[in-house]
Amino acid sequence: MSKVDPTKPIIQVALDLLETDRAIQIAKESLEGGADWLEAGTPLIKSEGMDVIRKLRDAFPEKTIIADMKITDTGAMEVEMGAKAGADIIVVLASADDSTILESVRAARKYGVKIMADLISANDPVSRSMEVEKLGVDYINVHAGIDQQMEGQDSLSIMKEVVRKVNIPVAIAGGLDAASCAEAVNAGADVVIVGGNIVRSSNVTASAKAIRESVDSPSTVQITKISKDEEIRAILESVSTSNISDAMHRKGAMQDIFPMFEGEKMVGTAVTVQTFKGDWAKAVEAIDEAKQGDVIVIYNGSRHVAPWGGLATLSCLNKGVAGVVIDGAVRDIDEIRKIGLPVFATCHVPNAGEPKGFGEINSEIVCGNQTVNPGDYIVGDDSGVVVIPKERAYEIARRAKEVEKTEQRLFEEIRRGATLSEVMKLKKWEKH
Repeated sequence: MSKVDPTKPIIQVALDLLETDRAIQIAKESLEGGADWLEAGTPLIKSEGMDVIRKLRDAFPEKTIIADMKITDTGAMEVEMGAKAGADIIVVLASADDSTILESVRAARKYGVKIMADLISANDPVSRSMEVEKLGVDYINVHAGIDQQMEGQDSLSIMKEVVRKVNIPVAIAGGLDAASCAEAVNAGADVVIVGGNIVRSSNVTASAKAIRESVDSPSTVQITKISKDEEIRAILESVSTSNISDAMHRKGAMQDIFPMFEGEKMVGTAVTVQTFKGDWAKAVEAIDEAKQGDVIVIYNGSRHVAPWGGLATLSCLNKGVAGVVIDGAVRDIDEIRKIGLPVFATCHVPNAGEPKGFGEINSEIVCGNQTVNPGDYIVGDDSGVVVIPKERAYEIARRAKEVEKTEQRLFEEIRRGATLSEVMKLKKWEKH
């Protein structure tokens, strides 16, 4: 049962941005959608200092303002700073030394504010939550950080343990959307902290409203469990190769590999083929090795003799293969377009080679100057093809989704009349 208000769980919006004016605008839109508390996120405080707390207080005098300072030392001094700037709740790291947390709590009592302890990266979060409760904090925040979320860690399982061990309000943060907020409320969360799924939305008010509806009626929200591979594929279907390249710090894109026709998206796991110029035997045999949803990735090394054509493409369609990538030439391009299976290659030519049988299937290859291993995730669209190492696929997919959310928000601001340089604050962030 909620320890804040059993009839209405709190929605806290984490303004993890870099500019005060954007934070205030997004805060306004999120409140219109039903959010309750406003958090000046750690990146925002580092970028703008205590002045952002003052401006949020001036803009929203009746609202609860949280300063996510993640205090680790000089507790009394930093709590005083946050309190005098106008914060109502100040965040300390639960993993900070007990002396720092005690000093923070004493200063909070002096200045009339409250302390939230953030369990992010705590070694034993359940035990630490009980310890910091005894030290006098007012709220516990069970939190999987952004980088931890990208690697598949979640807060919900920890939160379910924490709510049974403490008697103070429990907040939860870490990649929450409408469905996971409902699940958290059902599990006993008093405060749900939502960042990217509101602040990076192209329609902040609508996104906040969806969260509001889910936490107010959590039992009506359908929660579907899917495998990690299904989740990775679903995310990769929803983002562009450009988003993925940004998430990989401009790595992973194949060079000189182009779509043979436009308008088709390809997502799948690699079946690799190493061949020699014009030898199409192993390329065709790979179709028999491939499973539904795989992408056949071929190194052939010739722009003049094709190891692939219309008959092989039709065979892939019958097998459920998601697409084909060829470092080399392809032929029968008119037939391939009619078949509609995504094919990416260096170029197209009319002449084929011979099925000599040299080469190897499912070994490490280099395609488009990118190393590809069997099982790596391959994504192709009109911009080109990217390779995602299988061991980082979940992380990269999640990061690419965050890139896509940010871009959608920027698109919306540009549609409202701003220029790209204005939206990006380029002059402010130029290197001096």
